[in-house]
Amino acid sequence: MITKPAYKELQQHFENTYSRNISELFTLEHNRAKDFSLNLDGLLFDFSKNNISEKTLNLLIKLANQSDLANKITSLFSGDKVNNTEKRAALHIALRAKNCHIRLDNHDICSDIKQVFARMAAFTDRVRNKEHLGYTGKAITDVVNIGIGGSDLGPALACEVLADYAIKGIKIHFISSVDGYQINHLLTELNPATTLFIIASKTFTTSETMANAVTAREWFLAQAQQVEYIQYHFVAASTNKQKVAEFGIDINNMFEFWDFIGGRYSMFSAIGLSIMLYIGSENFYQLLAGARAMDEHFVNTKELRYNIPVIMALIGVWHINFYNYASLVISPYNTRLAKLPAYIQQLEMESNGKSVNRLGEPLNYKTCPIIWGGNGINGQHAYYQLLHQGTSINPMDIIVAFSHQFSSTIHQDILVANALAQAEAFMNGKSYEDALAELISSGVSVNEAQFLAKHKLFKGNRPTNMLVLKEISPYYLGMLIALYEHKTFTQGVIWNINSFDQMGVELGKQLAKVIENDIATNHVSKHDSSTSSLIDKYIKCRFDSK
Repeated sequence: MITKPAYKELQQHFENTYSRNISELFTLEHNRAKDFSLNLDGLLFDFSKNNISEKTLNLLIKLANQSDLANKITSLFSGDKVNNTEKRAALHIALRAKNCHIRLDNHDICSDIKQVFARMAAFTDRVRNKEHLGYTGKAITDVVNIGIGGSDLGPALACEVLADYAIKGIKIHFISSVDGYQINHLLTELNPATTLFIIASKTFTTSETMANAVTAREWFLAQAQQVEYIQYHFVAASTNKQKVAEFGIDINNMFEFWDFIGGRYSMFSAIGLSIMLYIGSENFYQLLAGARAMDEHFVNTKELRYNIPVIMALIGVWHINFYNYASLVISPYNTRLAKLPAYIQQLEMESNGKSVNRLGEPLNYKTCPIIWGGNGINGQHAYYQLLHQGTSINPMDIIVAFSHQFSSTIHQDILVANALAQAEAFMNGKSYEDALAELISSGVSVNEAQFLAKHKLFKGNRPTNMLVLKEISPYYLGMLIALYEHKTFTQGVIWNINSFDQMGVELGKQLAKVIENDIATNHVSKHDSSTSSLIDKYIKCRFDSK
């Protein structure tokens, strides 16, 4: 990236403009709010409160063009093996395509996708219509999704966001932690005769997921007694038929997805079975439709200045590679979106948290920022203190839906007012002089006001993006998720990294297996002195607690 001419132009441009105030740009550009906003079917992306000008955007787009972004987008949507280390395509977009015509290794994957969705919908209908019953003949009342990472975060997010679209009669639960407390606590509240477990694992070998799955199976059989009853209460979302069958699940109850669907992109696949069971197939298809609308916008908007995921991505590049801003805060104001920061955290950090390029060469520039955040209203009374007055600047995506559906106008007025006010405050800040005048006008003595005004100083000039949704619905959730997916891909192209492998998660898992064996055999193998000491202490504690 650094060798590209546009990068050098951007570096010079940054040096000429980094000290300007964002608020000054609004004074200079009377149509800034309009010119630096983009709309797509009820989704508004307002990026005007960033320290960028039209020249900045032109140079960033020039960098994107020099990175061959347009052709890379075409490759993604054509099924090329964009995941070069694992030699795979990344065709999560095919899950949402309306008129899919993609062949992979001379095989019609679109037909396979349609068949799986049809099976998912048919199964959902059977459960919902009380045709698929438990082993005692009772209807299913609880669905437990057992997964981790992408097999948990996406479905858990969607079910929390779309709870108001849920069809009555079924409660949804999610188990992801290998901490036995989580599953054991949940199982005390469930009836095995009316509970359905979805084991969501691409390989059906993920240690955390399978540990929880075995615990669930043992709990079920302890009460149901008969192994053949598993077929009524356990289904799988996986790619591994052999392992699914060995576990005891009827292959007819396995819903397939494929190697070209990465875990963090899988909520629109069979991994979304829990979503479909909770909100129904029609609402699930609306989720797909929203994602498809963003997919089509991304691939068809050739003029990159008006391509929302591209502009969003380029602003992020501007922030981390030039301003050296190390983090990005995801701050949704609607409580239903509270799990969104964790979802985006995995999506971006697992995709682009890389330090070598696609050829394996070390990078001499930064890639993905640290993604964090939480509910905006709660954040205002917690970490926003640092965001406003701390020593580091942290760009933000503030997300809010304008509709008061499922709320009330009184509450929604306050919610929206806070979201908009925070963005304004981050940009404008408050000068020492303004703080001093306010204090004196409120009756504080001059000497005391001069002291307190130093503590009430807000430097401002802190960048935010504002994402406004028309409403929170399956359609707009799908659109929002796809927006961040394509933003992530675009940044990966700019940084020349593979956004579709995640080899950084492997080492810790490998070492964990060694330590598990140490614990099982009561013999500490070769480790550093700290790790060896801690293993030994745990083994002793384990025996003492028996």
